[in-house]
Amino acid sequence: MKRIFLFPGQGSQAVGMGRNFYEQSQEAREIFRLADEVLGFSLSRLCFEGPEEELRLTCYTQPALLTVSYIAYRLLGLKPDLAAGHSLGEYSALVAAGSLDLAEALRLVYNRGRYMMEAVPPGQGSMAAVLGLNFNQVEEGIKSVGSGLVQVANWNAEDQVVIAGEKSAVEEALARLKPPRSVMLQVSGPFHTSLMKPAAERLKGDLERVEFRDPEFPIISNVTAGEVRSGTEARELLYRQITSPVLWYPSMQRLPELGVGQAVELGPGKVLTGLLKRISRQWPEAPALYNVEDPASLENCRRALSA
Repeated sequence: MKRIFLFPGQGSQAVGMGRNFYEQSQEAREIFRLADEVLGFSLSRLCFEGPEEELRLTCYTQPALLTVSYIAYRLLGLKPDLAAGHSLGEYSALVAAGSLDLAEALRLVYNRGRYMMEAVPPGQGSMAAVLGLNFNQVEEGIKSVGSGLVQVANWNAEDQVVIAGEKSAVEEALARLKPPRSVMLQVSGPFHTSLMKPAAERLKGDLERVEFRDPEFPIISNVTAGEVRSGTEARELLYRQITSPVLWYPSMQRLPELGVGQAVELGPGKVLTGLLKRISRQWPEAPALYNVEDPASLENCRRALSA
């Protein structure tokens, strides 16, 4: 039975995340100190105290989640057979796998967040979660939108698809789709669409200047839902990821064939284990699900995995 580690992306952040780790672990304090030094501002203060509006800014959310997820991974002290990360979480997975240095990754994701925020002027782009329709229904429905660009940005579950694009086009798409439920996402831009091309081109130079080693364990790519085994491939897919939809549902659907029986979410919240619980309902056997976001859940997970 194999074990996969899952690393969350934007949306899982919460004021106070990582504080308990910091208070109880010297290693956690050292990692936060490194992050503060590398970034040139107090990421630890932002994680612990907020304000929430600032923590929600993409350029701060991304290094904050990376830092807390990596601390959870280090303190758990176990290796997975493979890993996956949702969007930004793919960087966390690559750091855990030794493909990227933490300091380099922090600089990359801070810049990635800035580039993504600056790619489209504020108020011109938006994202919406479409609930109750499948991927084909959504993809077919948005083809007839005529007021601007709208694309699938995330395929999170069988009946949960996120669309993104120009604000007017997203609104028109929702009116045409008439889903059972939809939620406008509180984000600063239309991520994972072709509108992010300027951000991808700016990040490309940063990625090329950083060393990527072959990961110690395979990483399931957001772009292809296939396994990444080389540093060269990891770099290329991170570039493509910015303008490509996150294929989370196809990625998770591969777990039974890969022999995965345990999944651990490392970082704040339970978004990914919650999705996997829904996705695995139709499987012959659902995986055991755990999360590590504070010392209590860390101990519970360690105890369960060692039993």
